[in-house]
Amino acid sequence: MKFPAPPRGLKAIPWRMPIWIYRLGLGGIMGKRFLHLTHIGKKSGLERETVLEIVKSNPALGDYYVVSGFGTQSHWYQNIKANPEIKIQIGSNSMSATAEQLSPEDAGELMLEYARNYPKAIKTLSNMIGYEIDHTTDGYLEFGRQIPVLCLSTREKKDQK
Repeated sequence: MKFPAPPRGLKAIPWRMPIWIYRLGLGGIMGKRFLHLTHIGKKSGLERETVLEIVKSNPALGDYYVVSGFGTQSHWYQNIKANPEIKIQIGSNSMSATAEQLSPEDAGELMLEYARNYPKAIKTLSNMIGYEIDHTTDGYLEFGRQIPVLCLSTREKKDQK
């Protein structure tokens, strides 16, 4: 699958605007379907930010699932692959987390579940970003197998104290 290029320059402004909502301390208005991700730049070593839609969550376990809509070209994706220790903010709650990519099979199932729960959203987002998805069960499974889907987990690792 060829991933669309992330927006750059003026085209990136609408994608970056939600960051300012969080920076202004208004993350609560974004609800529980979005999260603010703070990660470390793999080249610069500086903190970077993005806002992502939560495609599935299990707050009781501390797991939040997100998709790299622009595939492996997204800077945030490349950064967390290099350094998976991150910070997330959901509403007004901030926490440390670790990012881990799902297997293609698990990612396919998750995207199918998302499509069933939010059929209008997946059609709108896929058109907006530039994906041609076959809007069928098999099409969503295949899309999920190809696009990076990550679990951002706030649970402590077993080897940590």
